[in-house]
Amino acid sequence: MKRFFFLVGTLIFFVGCEQRTLRKDGFSVHGIDVSHYQSKVDWPLVASQNVQFAFVKATEGQSMQDTVFCENWEGIRSAGMLRGAYHFFRPGTSAELQAAHFIASVGLQHGDLPPVLDVEVTDEQPTQVVLAGVRTWLSIVGDHWKIKPIVYTNQKFYNRHLAGQLPAHPIWIARYTDWNVPELADGHPWHFWQYGAQGQMAGIVGDVDFNVFNGNLESLQAMTLQRPLPLLNRMPEPPIVVEPQPAVAAQPSMPYAAANP
Repeated sequence: MKRFFFLVGTLIFFVGCEQRTLRKDGFSVHGIDVSHYQSKVDWPLVASQNVQFAFVKATEGQSMQDTVFCENWEGIRSAGMLRGAYHFFRPGTSAELQAAHFIASVGLQHGDLPPVLDVEVTDEQPTQVVLAGVRTWLSIVGDHWKIKPIVYTNQKFYNRHLAGQLPAHPIWIARYTDWNVPELADGHPWHFWQYGAQGQMAGIVGDVDFNVFNGNLESLQAMTLQRPLPLLNRMPEPPIVVEPQPAVAAQPSMPYAAANP
């Protein structure tokens, strides 16, 4: 009998692992995230399926750029969706160089979602080193665009390494479950939830990650970069204040001849 229940439990486990990710009910704003693994995406077709936003991989480490980033980046915007770009963080390399690489590779525009730091590996670095690099990247990239970047990670990694350390940043959590929403150890609210990696939709060959936003579309739009051209690449300079000069008393005029004896 024990052997029977063991076999049944094993079968249920493997069937569950192969189950496709179904769209979540109860959320009004849906999104996906993609990289070169999805190859060519038909973005107008994706947008027609009640998908309001998409995150796309832009860079990784100090020098790697996703091979289809530029195509995806333009395609998302052309399809009328909100778009965001993410960087896969490598804690074992310079956070400064990684931030510079992301900034040089991504052209954020008015109305784009904040930049995203994907931190889900330690590369055998201690938590203190990981945190120091994360803070450096977030500071450099945030200062560049004058916006708080989003932090993406899975729930286990967040609770083990990041809990209580990033109170000011929006959080995007991966937690693959049909029943429970993300639960962060420090009580930080989650903004985005990646709830499955085996989604299927027209316009994408193979599996894709499904996400929801914890709010309505107006709230999501309020998170976007609000700096229309031509001020996108620099903040407005403060006005030049001209101090009033003290009045100079007029001198009595003198006859020309008297002034020039």
